[in-house]
Parts: sequence; C-alpha cells; structure tokens
Amino acid sequence: MSDHAAGRPGLHLALEVDGDGTHPAAWRHSGRPPGAILAPRALRDVVAAAQEAGFALATFDDSPLPPATGPGAAGRVEAGTRAAYVSQLTDRIGLAPTLHVTTTEPFHLATQLASLDHASRGRAAWLVGAAAGADDLATVGGEALPAAAQLRETADVVDTARALWDSWEDDAVIKDVATGRFLDADRVHHIDFEGASFTVKGPLITPRPPQGQIVVLVPDALDADARADVVLVGRPDAAALAARAAEARAAGAPLVFAEVEVVLDADTPATDRLAALNEAADWPESGRLRHVGSAEALVQLLRELAESVDGVRLHPAVLAVDLPVLTEHVLPALAAAGLHRAPRPGNTLRETLGLPRPANRFAAAAAASS
Repeated sequence: MSDHAAGRPGLHLALEVDGDGTHPAAWRHSGRPPGAILAPRALRDVVAAAQEAGFALATFDDSPLPPATGPGAAGRVEAGTRAAYVSQLTDRIGLAPTLHVTTTEPFHLATQLASLDHASRGRAAWLVGAAAGADDLATVGGEALPAAAQLRETADVVDTARALWDSWEDDAVIKDVATGRFLDADRVHHIDFEGASFTVKGPLITPRPPQGQIVVLVPDALDADARADVVLVGRPDAAALAARAAEARAAGAPLVFAEVEVVLDADTPATDRLAALNEAADWPESGRLRHVGSAEALVQLLRELAESVDGVRLHPAVLAVDLPVLTEHVLPALAAAGLHRAPRPGNTLRETLGLPRPANRFAAAAAASS
C-alpha cells in the first residue's frame, strides 16, 4: 500500500444520479415509462437507495441544453432543484448539483448553494460546470468562450462564491430580543469582487452555510486544482489516472476522486447488456475509465484505485440495473475489506469526507489585527 493510501478509512464513493443512467439509451431499460424521470418518485427512490447503501455523495448532472438529442431524454429538472427536493428526504448522503459558472449569475449561484447547505443541515456540495459552447451560451445571450476565458471565468466564480459564503461571520446572527437586534451588522461584510467579466459587491443574502464553505468538486479539465475540495479525474486507464491524481494533489487538491463508468453483470452479462444498449444509441468515449464486467472485477479495480485516489464517482450505465448490483455486492464487499465506510446520520459532508471546516476570512483577519 502506498504512503498516500495508508491509514485512510477507505474510499469515499459518489454516485451520479442524473436521468436513468449514463448511457444515452438507459431510459429504454429503466423499467419505467419515459416520462417518469421528470416525476419526483424516480429521483427519490434512487437517492434513497444510494444513501441506504452507504454512498457518501450523490451528484446531479445538468446542462444549459437538453440532456440528449434524437432518441435520448429530452428534458430534466434543474439540478439545484432536484438536490433541494431530496435534501428533505435524506439525512446522511451529500448532495452535489452541477451549476454552470458561465450561465449562472455568481451571486445567485452562491445563494442557491448556501440555501441548500442550510436545508440539508450541512450536506451540500457544488459540482462546478463550465459549459462554454456556442449553443450553451446562446441560452443566456452569449457567445462561445475560448478555453483561456473559460478557465478564467471558472476561477473567478469559484473565488466569488467562496468570498460570499464568508461574507457573514458565523456569529453574525445574534437574535438579541432585549435590544431588538437580529444581527450584528459589523459581522456582515461586502466582498467587492471584481473579475474579468463581472463584479459582485455582496454581502450574500443568506447567512454563512453550516459547513462554512460548501464542498467544491471540480473536474480536472477546468484546471482549478488549488480551488477545489475534490478534483474529479477522468482518464481511460488506471495508470494515467494515478499520475493525474498525483499532479492534482501536488497542486493543492485536498481530495481526488476517480471517474468510473460501470456496466455490470446482472441477469444478462455486461457485454451483452452494453451491446443491446449500443444498438439503440452509441455511447461515445468520455475520457473516463469504463468497467464492463462483474461486480467482483469492479471491486478489484476499486482496490487498485484506492492506492492513488481518495474516492470514486461511479456512473452507472443504467441506474435501474447497475445500482442494485452496486448496493448488494460491490459496496458490501468493499466494506468487508475495510475499503469503505458509510457516512453517519448527522454528519456534515465535510465531516464525512474528513475535510476541516474553514475559518471565516473576515473573522480571522479581525483576530489577527487585534
């Protein structure tokens, strides 16, 4: 076992729960009417199953555009709304909607995530999206962004959100009945952020989140390792993934998760399942590691990945088929081997992931100057 892996409590496991699964033809094999994916029951059942199995985190993909064209799914409920809905139906699993920095006002984005953290009692995360194509940005009247501008926009919005979450100190709300003061105005701060394409004055309209800072997950392609709490690394093979994970950690990322797509043996062998799915719609290569095979082989793969990463985000091809195999076979096998520990009720997501609660920058500055 590597020095990195030694002494850790095992892998943190995240699950992508968008739609009926990652494969474009997943809806054909979901066992539900196609329109059911827009109803609350499907989402509720998937997230409840993930929490019961011991997943640390559920992620909710989203895009300014419909999730597919042609025969695929034609719509979805906005990711932040989905996460807010299940926040009241869960008590352990973290909730990470994808919100795009290029199509969402930074102030509103930070408010929505702070509100989710309050609603979930400290289980909110943010999967940073940065849709930058011409069609994506046309939804807000913009034009396609060059790569450098996209990376700058990502950095500016993450920095702004983090500053806004600190704009209320932890003890700003005093609720002093005797004096009639609800808050201490001296502990609420304007952030006065000026980026390349926007300015924000602040303060946020929502008190500081229970976690202090929302857990920020950043795909490694956005080149924001030092700004992330979790970097999501997608590589088509384990060796390349381990090398990129080491780079992200060296750049300052506290945690690194591998991205793994899965098609598992069920009533039908995984290879036959994938062939049937691909007959309906091609599944393009995403740059992620893809496992097609047995639950036992997946457990072995995750054992190997545990040498170089802190967690894995799993992307089931068809949630209705692959999630039961994960919950009944894969997670129990990892737990039995000491490679997985389920989150506890009442813990914040930061506590589940072993991340410290950051000090408020304004309170820390005041203490340093006093």
